[in-house]
Amino acid sequence: MEPYDFGKTAADYGRHRAGFPARFFEVLFREGKARPGDRLLDLGTGTGALARGFALRGCEVTALDIAPTLLDEARRLDRQAGVAITYVNGRAEETGLPSRAFDVVTAGQCWHWFDRNRAAAEARRLLVPGGRLIIAHLDWVPLPGNVVEATEHLIAEHNPRWTLGGQPGPHAHWFADAAIAGFTDIESFAFDHSVEYSHEGWRGRIRASAGVGASLDPSAVERFDAAHAQLLEERFPGNPLAVPHRVWAVTASKPKA
Repeated sequence: MEPYDFGKTAADYGRHRAGFPARFFEVLFREGKARPGDRLLDLGTGTGALARGFALRGCEVTALDIAPTLLDEARRLDRQAGVAITYVNGRAEETGLPSRAFDVVTAGQCWHWFDRNRAAAEARRLLVPGGRLIIAHLDWVPLPGNVVEATEHLIAEHNPRWTLGGQPGPHAHWFADAAIAGFTDIESFAFDHSVEYSHEGWRGRIRASAGVGASLDPSAVERFDAAHAQLLEERFPGNPLAVPHRVWAVTASKPKA
């Protein structure tokens, strides 16, 4: 896979990436996939958006990422939110954390960056018997003629190596990843959700994406951003924009015996 460095996008990442909506957490807590007081580990946490959502709902959260600059941004956002999360610099496939230390392991918007089979095996090692794995996504949805489709086309023009467009989930391979690792009770849910972005906010969100800020050099990012601003002004003058997203999650349990 093409190397990406989201650490370069830490400021835009923390400021402009939307977090999972309240309904996502409501489903998980209602179904007993997460509970207040759970010891929870968030893999590939980035700036901690998913981790904070669980911490604000009473979970005892540890969060891990390979990029120190993203973790610094996460700590800043935690202070603003008034939550305490323990951060670990490390990889999802080999966390170095103790076995059977967590009730829940989560991964939000990042499973595709991992060596998935190794990450799933590591998650099973980290979980107590009966513990739950939650792999979640909040993906923008390209539709004919909408701002997402136009933006994806522009990214591809400026970065032909980027191949991640047109993938709003569900992500079928994640079911197999959980099953191969020995998880059971594999389930999923999905719903569509509109996220409101100003022009500036949508530009920031895209600068913080894999195809732009995480892979292009700074001058190329500036050229893309100028072209993106022009695109929005000419074709999508409404401000703010209602950007369609799809929330999707697969949940699974580690056998109790």
